Amino acid sequence: MARLGGRGLLLAAGLLVFLQMSSSAFEVKDQSGKVCIIANLSASFSVEYHTKGGQQLPAHFTLSQNAEVLANKSSCGKENVSAPILAIGFGAGHLLQMNFTKTSKLYSVDELTFSYNLSDTTVFPNSTGGERNVSQKTNIQADLDTRYRCFSTNRINVSNVTITLSNVTLQAYLVNHTLSGNETVCAADKTPTTPVATTATSQTPTTSQAPTSPPQNPMTGKYNVTGTNGTCVLARMGLQLNVTYLRKDGKTGLDVLNFVPVNTSFSGSCDHSSAFLSLTFGRTRLEFQFLLNTSTDKFFLQGVNVTTALPSEAKETKIDVFNGSMSELRAKLGNSYKCNAEEKLWVTDHVFVNLFDVQIQVFKIDGNKFGAAEECQLDENNMVIPIIVGAALAGLVLIVLIAYLIGRKRSHAGYQTI
Repeated sequence: MARLGGRGLLLAAGLLVFLQMSSSAFEVKDQSGKVCIIANLSASFSVEYHTKGGQQLPAHFTLSQNAEVLANKSSCGKENVSAPILAIGFGAGHLLQMNFTKTSKLYSVDELTFSYNLSDTTVFPNSTGGERNVSQKTNIQADLDTRYRCFSTNRINVSNVTITLSNVTLQAYLVNHTLSGNETVCAADKTPTTPVATTATSQTPTTSQAPTSPPQNPMTGKYNVTGTNGTCVLARMGLQLNVTYLRKDGKTGLDVLNFVPVNTSFSGSCDHSSAFLSLTFGRTRLEFQFLLNTSTDKFFLQGVNVTTALPSEAKETKIDVFNGSMSELRAKLGNSYKCNAEEKLWVTDHVFVNLFDVQIQVFKIDGNKFGAAEECQLDENNMVIPIIVGAALAGLVLIVLIAYLIGRKRSHAGYQTI
C-alpha cells in the first residue's frame, strides 16, 4: 500500500445535530401509574456474526421506530429489594435493557444489556440463527434528583458488539414523577475542541516538521448497498485517510492512505431510516452511518468509524475510532449530494477522512441512478468568486467606456464654428 503523510486536529463536533436526529422517549410506571424512569435516546448497533457458510459479516441497525417499553421486563424496583429496570424491545426480538442502581448521592446505569435475535434475516441475512446477549458496565451516572444529559456519542464495546448511544436524556428514581429541572451533564459534552489548520507532508514521515509536498489525490470509486427494496446507498467518491500518530521515540508520525477502488471491498445494510456503508482496503476499514431526518425528509452522514493499522514505528500500531456527532453530506430525499471540492470529515483530533469528487444518495434511489444533484457550499463558493470577478471586470470596462464617450463628446464641443 502506498502511503503519504498528513496531520491535523479535530474540528469541533456540532452537538446540535442530535436535535435533528430521530430519538425515542420511554417511560416506566409503577402499579399506580406513576412514572419512575424517563429516557429519551438514540441508539445504533454493530454486530459481527457468522453465516451458515462460515463467513463473518458485520450487521448494522438502529433502535427502530417500533421500539417500546416491555412492561413484563421493566420495573420501578423496590427499596433495598430490587433495582429499577428499563427494558426496550424493538425489531424482530431485539432488546436493550438498563439496570439502575444508586448510592446516597448518585444514581447510575449499573449494567447495559443488549440481546439480539440472529433469526431476524432482515438484519442478519443467512445467519446461523439463535439468540445472543451481551452485558457491560457503563459510565452513565448523575446526581440524585437531576436528569442525566449527554448529546455526545457514547460508544460501548463488548465482545463482537458495539452499542452507540447518543442524544441521551434520562432520569431514574424520579421524585415528582417527572424530569428534574436540574441536570448532570456528561464529561464529553463539557469538552469542546478547537480546529487547527492541516497540512500534508512527504511520503515517509520521520518528524513533525513542516510539510514538503502535498499528497496525491485518490482515484474515484463507485460503491453501493442493496436492501430489501433495492439500492439504498449509491456513492461515487475518492477516499483518503489521514492519521497523526505518536511514534515510539516520542516524535509525531504522519500517515495518509489513498483507497484504491479496484482493491476495495464494500458492504452494508439499511432500513427505513438508517443505512451503513462499510469499505475495506487492506488492513483499513471505513464505516459510514447515514440517518434520515423524517421531519425535513433529508438524509445526512451521522457517523464515521475508522479502523486501521499504523506503521511499526507507531507507539500504538492499531486504531479504532468513531465520531457519531456529524451532520454532513446532507440532501433532500430522492436527490443526491454532490461536491467536486475536497471535503474533510473529522473523526478525532488526529484522524480525518478526505473526500474527493463525491456524489452520494441514500434511501430513495430510482433506477440505480443518482437523482438531481444538490451542490455543496464549497462548489457554490467556487462558482460565486469567478462570477463576482467577471462582474467587476465588466463594470470596470463599462466605466472606462462611458468615461471615454464623455471625454470624446467634450473634445468635439471645443471645435464648434463661431
